[in-house]
Amino acid sequence: MVQKRQKVSPVILYSPELTPNSEEPSSRIILSEDERLILNKISGWIHTGSFNDTRFASSAKNSKATILNPRKKYCTGDKLTIQIDMFDYLGNRKTYGGDFIRSRIFNPTLNTGASGVVEDFNNGTYHVHFTLFWKGKVYVSLLLYHSSEAVSALWKARDNDYGLIAFIGTFVNRSQSIKSECGFRLDSGREVCEYRPVKGETFYCIKKDNFHCGSLSTLQSQNQNVSFLRNTDRLLFNRKNIAANIKGDFNYIHVTTCAAPASSNLNICKIGMESPFPSGFVLQNKWRPVFCKIPDFTTQDQMYACLKDKILYLYGDSTVRQWFEYLSKTLKGFKNFNIDRADLRSKLFAADDKRNILLYYKKHSHPFVGTHSYDVKDDSYMSDEIDHLAGGPHHVLVISIGQHFRPFPIQLFIRRVMNVHRAVERLFLRSPDTKVIIKAENTREIHTDVERFSDFHGYIQYLIVREAFKDLPVAIVDAWDMTIAFNSYNVHPAPLVVRNEVNMFLSYLCS
Repeated sequence: MVQKRQKVSPVILYSPELTPNSEEPSSRIILSEDERLILNKISGWIHTGSFNDTRFASSAKNSKATILNPRKKYCTGDKLTIQIDMFDYLGNRKTYGGDFIRSRIFNPTLNTGASGVVEDFNNGTYHVHFTLFWKGKVYVSLLLYHSSEAVSALWKARDNDYGLIAFIGTFVNRSQSIKSECGFRLDSGREVCEYRPVKGETFYCIKKDNFHCGSLSTLQSQNQNVSFLRNTDRLLFNRKNIAANIKGDFNYIHVTTCAAPASSNLNICKIGMESPFPSGFVLQNKWRPVFCKIPDFTTQDQMYACLKDKILYLYGDSTVRQWFEYLSKTLKGFKNFNIDRADLRSKLFAADDKRNILLYYKKHSHPFVGTHSYDVKDDSYMSDEIDHLAGGPHHVLVISIGQHFRPFPIQLFIRRVMNVHRAVERLFLRSPDTKVIIKAENTREIHTDVERFSDFHGYIQYLIVREAFKDLPVAIVDAWDMTIAFNSYNVHPAPLVVRNEVNMFLSYLCS
């Protein structure tokens, strides 16, 4: 039985009694070949061994960090390599890798910071590589964010099911309304509404009597009192075991300028440039890319020069909504239109008629996790939104997805990313001069619910996005790298960080 499709929200009524298979919708996504290649590549980076005793897990306290081939004198531009030898809680040297290590150099007096590159030899030894970007004291932070055993537990648990988060839908029929359970999988033999706006991404709600499937009005998420971690696994996620400091046999190193600074011959940042890791560093609270040059954006006129005659579409989560809010508040010519509702801010719009600029933000569709409800009637998947864009030289598309997918199986995220990738491919076919910028996922709080929102999940998703879009002429604002360098532990980074992200974004438009 098929219900008539609604104009803005395609609806199919799925009836177990009228289909050959009456089982509930499966939690497994059948990946295509290109999606499977990404999953296999990512899986190969993760240690998935089993353990039954937390004493054999990696211990930051027992592990050692030493400078490899130390020098008497370090110059700006030199490389610094630190070796980490990992030990377990019993003092035994680890014989395999897979630990999730976050590395950073910094100087709080100079307001500096930069990420390090971790090289895993898969035998308990790691090399962490830094570039010494500034003169003066350089402090080193080496955090064992999760042991390899914790990583393995998170990876296995994430693949288990969708049950960490539930969705409650509200159906409306004139003056009546009723709540119903919704989600990507429903453990029920009851009749369900099937919402399939994009191929391979189906969402369900249990159908209620006297309420049409198209009358679904709002959704709200709820954390479920379930866990897919074993009791032994949970011991690995005590706060003292997360982001624990690995101490070295050094306090800091001193860096000097050994030669006259070379004149910068970097070109202005432009779309198509390869963004390495680390992609830059912070100096005096200002982000400085290592592969290109950011123009000066200290005045509104300089920012307007990039935005004039542009239509900007910002699609994604609240971290890219911060870009909208920063631009619309900083640039006084913007007029905000109050199209928002009393619940979650799902759609924002601003315009500057003097300079012919339109600024538009819209959240991505479910999964969207938050304490507020949100309207679903104008909700659509990002790939569908992109397919409705004409594109062109005055059109700018910004994409940001990640944070809301962390509590769900990784296959769902890969499917979403690749559907967006295919939509961008189609956009380039009809409008190759459209500018497309990816805002990478950023770090968040340490103390948050680890099983649902750990930065390990975010890092894996960050790698997936970079891998998926490497074949397309897009630019990446590497918010992961930037938030590590700025030492940010907030899902919504501070205004200082947002300003630097937006300046990096604007530099791609100026080119």
